[in-house]
Amino acid sequence: MNTSDRDAILRNCTPPAIDDFPAGLFTELQRQHGAIVLHALISIYLFIALAVVCDKFFVPAVGRICHALNMTNDVAGATFMAAATSAPELFVNVIGTFITEGDIGVGTIVGSAVFNILAVAACCGIGAGMVVPLDWWPLTRDCLAYGITVSILICIMHDEYVQWYEAFLLVLLYGVYICIMYYDKSIQHFARGSWQFMSNLLHKKDEKQDGLENDVSEKNIEIESSQIEKTSLAEIEKTKNNDVETRTIDMDIVCSEDNVNQSNTDETKDGVDEYEHSLWKWPTGRSCLTKTTWIVTWPIHLVFLFTIPDCEKPRFKNWFPLTFMMCIVWIGSLSYIVAWMITIIGDTLMIPDSVMGITFLAAGTSVPEAVSSVIVAKQGHGSMGISNSIGSNTFDILLCLGLPWLIKASLTPAEPGHYWVKINSMGLEYSAISLLSTLLLLYLTFWFNKFKLDAAVGRACLGMYAMFLVLATLIELNVFFPVNMRTCKRTELKS
Repeated sequence: MNTSDRDAILRNCTPPAIDDFPAGLFTELQRQHGAIVLHALISIYLFIALAVVCDKFFVPAVGRICHALNMTNDVAGATFMAAATSAPELFVNVIGTFITEGDIGVGTIVGSAVFNILAVAACCGIGAGMVVPLDWWPLTRDCLAYGITVSILICIMHDEYVQWYEAFLLVLLYGVYICIMYYDKSIQHFARGSWQFMSNLLHKKDEKQDGLENDVSEKNIEIESSQIEKTSLAEIEKTKNNDVETRTIDMDIVCSEDNVNQSNTDETKDGVDEYEHSLWKWPTGRSCLTKTTWIVTWPIHLVFLFTIPDCEKPRFKNWFPLTFMMCIVWIGSLSYIVAWMITIIGDTLMIPDSVMGITFLAAGTSVPEAVSSVIVAKQGHGSMGISNSIGSNTFDILLCLGLPWLIKASLTPAEPGHYWVKINSMGLEYSAISLLSTLLLLYLTFWFNKFKLDAAVGRACLGMYAMFLVLATLIELNVFFPVNMRTCKRTELKS
């Protein structure tokens, strides 16, 4: 096949992303007859490894770096901590931008964004097992910032090309976002003061209306009081007897409740003994799930023991720069293999890269955020868990997408003289619009629930996440209208 014929074919279809990775151990026929299950198991195991390296090594190393640089919590959370929790998405998009030149990175970030917004909220609401109060200010701040970010992303992807200056705008906005976080205390003080001022005005208007109504009803109150004075003595004595009985019953209930609360407190104190993973100690007396987890993750912890210094241990507390660098190496390597496995699965099942990114890769790379948010919510800090998940989404779009796009468009353009990055799937724009809609629905859900996170809100978020997955997948599969070109068959490229 000459070059002109190949170019003509590529205009009508998208080259398979699997060709950009090394050849696998199995042929396409072998994968279709069961070998694909092995790739799925490897992907799940690597997701677990990513969660371990992020939570056990990368986040503590980043925390020590922030402490060494004397950074405030807000700035540290918006920069290094966001990078720590979003490292898998960053590397997956680097692979999708520079290696496969497909939509697996964009799909992963859009999908993980919805996962962080809805699935994490669902896990916190259902898994916390209690009503968790939320602070309206950080939730409003992060939702507003992220809504603006998603709106800009929709405008950028509208023409299916990301120009270099558009990518530079995303990176620049991340700097603006850090400045906003730096001055968050002043902005928060102004916002809360304005809200209190408006609340006082509305309260005064209600008091004036209540005063007018009270004047009208004074005569009715006098008539009612005269009727009450005519109540018979027998009824009064009967009421007193009922009060005595009621108080006796109430005292019994209070005593029983005190006993229950005391027993619950004792159980809570006994349950505070949290399990700490040890590589050389069998978890005796623990649940079957803990023992199974210990066996499954033992090889992962063993490999990391010899390759990544644990900066939380006293003898390695000053080794955090090396810990940081080794975590970057491991996260990059694991992300590459995960993207490879997911691409093989999608190629075997004839599923587009964007769908695999929105579903499987998004959920897998967002496991650290989900686990940490549930733990924080159980401690009663629901606002921190929800805000961190939404805040990491802002980092995903502005830097995880913007920086690779900027480098790709500026330094290694796809065509000479054309400094842009091509978005293959038009459906990702509709997915981003759905993302903006889910963000609005989430905020309205919290608003009508008076900023309380409970099981009902968790179930509602879980339902909305399922609806998004179904809608986004159907759009990417060209069910409603054509948004994706078909993937080129190998026989077409070889002939």
